[in-house]
Amino acid sequence: MTMEKVRWGVIGSANIAKKSVIPGIQQSETGEVVAIASRNKEKAEEAAKELSIPIAYGSYEELLNDSTIEAVYIPLPNHLHKEWTIRAAEAGKHVLCEKPAALNTEEVKEMEAACEKAGVVFAEAFMYRYHPRYAMVREVMESGRIGEIRGIHGTFTFNNAEDSSNVRYKKEWGGGSLYDVGVYPISAARMLLRQEPQAATVHAFFSDEHDGVDMMASGLLEFKNGVAMTFDCGMWAAFRNTLEIVGTEGRIEVPSAFVAHQSEEDHFYVMTNDGKSEVEVPKLNQYALQADALGRTIRGSEPLPYPVSDAVLNMKVLDACLRSAEQRQRIEIK
Repeated sequence: MTMEKVRWGVIGSANIAKKSVIPGIQQSETGEVVAIASRNKEKAEEAAKELSIPIAYGSYEELLNDSTIEAVYIPLPNHLHKEWTIRAAEAGKHVLCEKPAALNTEEVKEMEAACEKAGVVFAEAFMYRYHPRYAMVREVMESGRIGEIRGIHGTFTFNNAEDSSNVRYKKEWGGGSLYDVGVYPISAARMLLRQEPQAATVHAFFSDEHDGVDMMASGLLEFKNGVAMTFDCGMWAAFRNTLEIVGTEGRIEVPSAFVAHQSEEDHFYVMTNDGKSEVEVPKLNQYALQADALGRTIRGSEPLPYPVSDAVLNMKVLDACLRSAEQRQRIEIK
């Protein structure tokens, strides 16, 4: 029996929505995009035409008032995530919200309460987690093939510094590299180690040219048993997105850790005393996989792999990282 497709609406016409998430939902087995809203009707109509979306709304409210829409995707600037997640929940819509979930832990807790009260599903949009390669990476880690895990190192950097009007460079709006790309290695370490870090120490470069946001940050997260995650993230540095897991007997390298090309570039490598082996991973669209995980939860066929409580825990770590960078000291995570 085929599942009736989940009818999605998109609140905002950001690039991530147009280039990745909307095509992902359109390619998914469980979802279809039926409407897009922008505060500018022409912008919404342009995006709708470009992406073959049937309905364009000139306000977010109109989309939420459309009773045929079951779920919304929110790619708005970070400072608007809380308001529109809560408004969507109150309108009875399930929510996929772009990362980071909000600006601090308290905001995410308010979002969690609103979604639970309304009985709707909420997920933070970490698309990479839905790709089967991370289950494959964890399998290697837990098989003992690389010995005991000693540490993880993650990177996510790119150089967009010249685009001075970018929303990522507005402090009040939740700009900065920790919010934008640091969240990826941080969430990956929590996911792979299946535990929460106990403390964070972060050093950052705050740029006066970019409203004082962190344009580069390097961090250390302390996990139990002396295991650490070191990471760096930046928006004014050469492009990288890598993950390395180091064990006592070997290591795993993921050369394109968060971006999936649906090609050989997505494969990962296991290095042990026996040499280097390439692990082939399926060529899949991780945005479509994310939509399907939500679709199956909305239709009640399986639980969400990363519930809203995970977004609260991830934000706690992010809060500690930002405080550490600003105060230049180690912050314990309670």
